[in-house]
Amino acid sequence: MILSPSLLSSDYGRLADELAALEAAGCKWVHWDVMDGSFVPNITLGAPIIKRLRKASKLFFDVHLMVERPERYIGDFVDAGSDMIVVHAESTVHVERALAEIKRQGVQCGVALNPHTPLTVLDYVLDQLDMVLLMSVNPGFGGQKFLPFTMRKIEELSAMIKARGLKTLIQIDGGVDPDNTAELVRRGADVLVSGSAFFGFPPYAERLKTFEAAAAKA
Repeated sequence: MILSPSLLSSDYGRLADELAALEAAGCKWVHWDVMDGSFVPNITLGAPIIKRLRKASKLFFDVHLMVERPERYIGDFVDAGSDMIVVHAESTVHVERALAEIKRQGVQCGVALNPHTPLTVLDYVLDQLDMVLLMSVNPGFGGQKFLPFTMRKIEELSAMIKARGLKTLIQIDGGVDPDNTAELVRRGADVLVSGSAFFGFPPYAERLKTFEAAAAKA
C-alpha cells in the first residue's frame, strides 16, 4: 500500500514545511488536488505553485487535475515537475489524446473516474495507463464520507486489470481512513489518498504507521 497524503487538507501557508514533514515522516508520495472552480465547485492551486515547491521536495508528485479540458495544461504541469498526471474521463472528449500527450512528455499518466462513472469508459485506454483513480466521494471538497459502493467498483477494476495481465495501479480518493484501509487493500487498492484523516492527526510519522498497520491486516 502506498499512502499519498492530499495537500488539500494541509496548511497552505506552510506548504514547503508540510512537504518536508511528509518526507521526514517516511512518506514517498504526495497528492496535489488541482481544481478550477468549473469542473468542480472549488479553486485550489496551479502549476506555478507546484513548480516552486518541486525544488523543495523529493516526494513523488501525484497530480490530480480536476479541471475542464486538461489537455490545455499538460505542458505546464509537466514543466512544473509532476511525476504522474491524472485527468478525469468526464473532463474532456479527448481522453486518449490527453493521455498520449502526457506519455509523450515523459510523465506517468492516469485516468480518474467520478463515483457514478462506469468502468466501461476505460475499455480502450486501460492498457496505456499507469494508474486508475477511483473517486470514492464526489470531487471538489475534502472531509467527505466514503461512498460504500466504491468497494465493488474496486473489485471489478482489479479483475479487469488482472484479466489483461497489466500492472496498472488502483488509487482511491475520498473518505479514506485507517478504519477502511484494510478493506480497500483487500479489494485491490494499491494507492490510498488521505487528506483530513491524515493531516488532522499529527505527528505524521505515527499516522503513516497507523495506515500501514491497517493495510497489513488486509
